[in-house]
Amino acid sequence: MAKDAKAAVEGAEAAPKKSKKLLIIILAVVLLVVLGGGAAFMLLKKGDHEEGDEEVAEETAKPKKKDKKKDAQAAPVFVNMEPFTVNLVPETGDQYLQVVLSLEIEDAAADAALKAVMPKIRNNITLLLSSKKASELLPKEGKEQLAEALKDEINGVIEPPKKNKKGEVVPPEGPVKSVLFTSFIIQ
Repeated sequence: MAKDAKAAVEGAEAAPKKSKKLLIIILAVVLLVVLGGGAAFMLLKKGDHEEGDEEVAEETAKPKKKDKKKDAQAAPVFVNMEPFTVNLVPETGDQYLQVVLSLEIEDAAADAALKAVMPKIRNNITLLLSSKKASELLPKEGKEQLAEALKDEINGVIEPPKKNKKGEVVPPEGPVKSVLFTSFIIQ
């Protein structure tokens, strides 16, 4: 019986050793599966973020294009100037020009730049207007040329003109898009 007791004790000890080894192996396999699954999840999730980032980048790029279209379709910004009254160059006697201008500008931010140099702009416009003859300003083409000259003069005050390689003065492309006459009286 002693032999049977020793065999039973050895069997009992052998069974826990085998079950401990089996338990450790199962835990190791489960641990590897969990870690592998977690790594796979992270890699796949990271790949989704990269694609998502591209989608977000595309989405943010699309509104920028729409903003440009909106800017083109947006209501224009106008700045009204106070009236100018000047003596014209005499042809048949004293003649006067009274004109009220509205400036179409790129955006509302350009309004601050205009107001900052308004005394100089008014001075240059007065000098330009008083150098004209009534006969130059009566036809429609004369008024259109005056509007273009006024636009160049105003933009020249905000951004001084530069010379190109040939030494010619290149008019600046400032914030003023066009000059509009809201009143134009020659007496």
